Amino acid sequence: MYFLIQANVYLDPDHYKIFDALEELNIDYDVINIPPTAEKIDFETGRNDVFVYGSVTIARLAKQNTDWFPGSFYGGNHLYEVYATYYGENLLNHKVSVHKISEELSWGKDELKFIKPYSEAKIFTGRVFNKAEWKDFVFESLENKTNRITKDSLVQISEAKRTIKEARLWIVGGQIIDGGYYKFNDNALFEEHVSEDGLSFANEMIQLFNLAEAFVMDICLTDEGWKIVEINCINSSGFYPNTNVKSIIKALNIYFSN
Repeated sequence: MYFLIQANVYLDPDHYKIFDALEELNIDYDVINIPPTAEKIDFETGRNDVFVYGSVTIARLAKQNTDWFPGSFYGGNHLYEVYATYYGENLLNHKVSVHKISEELSWGKDELKFIKPYSEAKIFTGRVFNKAEWKDFVFESLENKTNRITKDSLVQISEAKRTIKEARLWIVGGQIIDGGYYKFNDNALFEEHVSEDGLSFANEMIQLFNLAEAFVMDICLTDEGWKIVEINCINSSGFYPNTNVKSIIKALNIYFSN
């Protein structure tokens, strides 16, 4: 398989690991810079067995190249409204509402809300806000002309819930290839590897709905057991320091070469 990698990815400090993995595995690849305002991928290749990796921009634009396989998995089943019908209450944020970022929200006294982008996943990082924090964030975001947030950008809002620990899992061909914790909250003890009960939960969710041939699932442990935090497109999901990038690239290459 042939990998087309976006070079100008600045938000992921571990992005460089993909180049090390491709070199070690002796897999063909090319590197490309893509402006945030690009309307197409300005790149030509005689190969069709192309897999793209980088930002949401390259993942989205690669869908235009319908002759590339696997190309990009952007969109489709990755939308909350699709996978929520299958995962239901197994989602951390099962009950959500969708609003334009410029809409005035109703807040209770001392209320906290978890707010994240709805369709454009990477325009900002989802997190817990109180009323004042959200108002400041919206004002600053709309004033900042260098980002991709507009008054019509959609956000997904749900009740803020406590998580104990959170992990990212990389799934190819219905199998968990790699996983690692990226967050421990409160007094949660550090674990080097994702616990067996967490992996078991994730495998149950994959059996319930194998969302794509390759995707990323973030899971978390809560007071009510394991839940899915969110589903991410594998073409634009960032690595963490403990991610075994080589094993993921190897699995992708083997699975889609066959």
